[in-house]
Amino acid sequence: MKKCLVIGAGFSGVSAACYLAKEGYDVTVIEKNEGVGGRASVIEEKGFVFDMGPSWYWMPDVLEQFFSDFGKQTSDYYELVRLNPSYRVVFRNSVIDVPAEFESLKEVFEKLEKGSGKKLEDFMSEARYKYEVGMKKLVYLPCESWWEFADWQLLKGVLKLDVFISMRRHVRKYFRHPDLIRLMEFPVIFLGGHAGQIPALYSLMNYADSVLGSWYPMGGMSMIPKAMFKLAKSMGVEFIFNQEVKEIRIRNNVCSEVVTDSGVFPCDAVISSADYYHTERNLLDKSYWHHSDAYWSGRVLAPSCLLFYVGLNRKIPGLTHHTLFFDEDFDAHVNKIYNNPSWPEKPLFYLSAPSVTDPSVAPTGKENLFFLIPVASGLDEISDYQKQDYFLFMCKKLNKITQINIEPHVEYLRTFSISDFKARYHAFKGNAYGLANTLFQTAHLKPGMRHKKIKNLFFAGQLTIPGPGVPPAIISGKLAARQVIKLFS
Repeated sequence: MKKCLVIGAGFSGVSAACYLAKEGYDVTVIEKNEGVGGRASVIEEKGFVFDMGPSWYWMPDVLEQFFSDFGKQTSDYYELVRLNPSYRVVFRNSVIDVPAEFESLKEVFEKLEKGSGKKLEDFMSEARYKYEVGMKKLVYLPCESWWEFADWQLLKGVLKLDVFISMRRHVRKYFRHPDLIRLMEFPVIFLGGHAGQIPALYSLMNYADSVLGSWYPMGGMSMIPKAMFKLAKSMGVEFIFNQEVKEIRIRNNVCSEVVTDSGVFPCDAVISSADYYHTERNLLDKSYWHHSDAYWSGRVLAPSCLLFYVGLNRKIPGLTHHTLFFDEDFDAHVNKIYNNPSWPEKPLFYLSAPSVTDPSVAPTGKENLFFLIPVASGLDEISDYQKQDYFLFMCKKLNKITQINIEPHVEYLRTFSISDFKARYHAFKGNAYGLANTLFQTAHLKPGMRHKKIKNLFFAGQLTIPGPGVPPAIISGKLAARQVIKLFS
């Protein structure tokens, strides 16, 4: 029985472990931190349960497909509820609650711009096609060779995906009202560029958002990795927590052992779902680096974040589960992320209030809040005083729409920022979302899943194929496992 070691117990690592175990491999997952989930870890303090990272449950079909591959379904592990409204957007002069029902969403559009309801139908029809090709075909290609696109049916699909047209141009073909434009551009913000840089292919995200819907697993987003962990354990996968991998030993261009801070583990193959840059630069001898410093410095990264986990000693009437505050200059903030990296003066931000949907994540009569400000990766860390200023800025914005000042009601407050992403996850430049999905960092133009010099070392996660996000990370693990299985077949 071949022995495979997986570094990292995030979505991609546990996914890879499951697929390898299914094929009869002896699999051990080694994790630096205290449990599964990677960025989807949890903080439990004073009766509050905070999801540390991902908070949007999109593309439920990808999650269902994962569990279906093992004869299971998500309902075997957790209860899913669809959010309605899907989310709220606060603009400078208006507030839009995005309804779960598509017909109701068309009515919202029509009120803002005559004729836009029909245009939304047309936009989503095209986006659905992109989703069908992009998320059900292209995303499952390991991108080892351009010949993977040689299938004529697939090639025809690729040619219709608007790869060379920007989202900004694409959206403006359909809509003119500034609020509708911002609403349609929102889903690509965290893909790593402004709408002028992201290919219109990613309007598939609008389909995932508006048609497939926003969901929530009762108990929190951590229920997903917990379910994956339970599945993996049932198939014999071994997990080792609180051990950091310090070295991957190579003999004759083959991984022979993985060294942690407390042990040595022989292996036949390694999948690193840890940060790609960290794996290459800190776990391998310099002779095995196959990306130069110039290569890495030239990578365009998706944003990092300044996060606030906030427990309130009271409820806040009228909150929605997800709220986006787009009431400041949108382009000015995006420019601070991608064109002129610096801390924003008047940031856009996102607020999640999972206790609105799920009473289990906060004590009775209290509220669980998660604030997120997207910022450029690679910035110098700011002081606690500056973080406090950002928090007060967001409190004032929230006060405007709720008429409640939450400051006196804060029972628990913790921040998480660029330096924390580096320390906890070894995140390259403190990134939160991996590589940007720009045209020149798509498919084969991303760092490859297979090491060019070490024949049994593979990569998974958000810095490789297919890209950032929970569903792509799960798919990445599946693709990496396939590479190992192919190696020994």
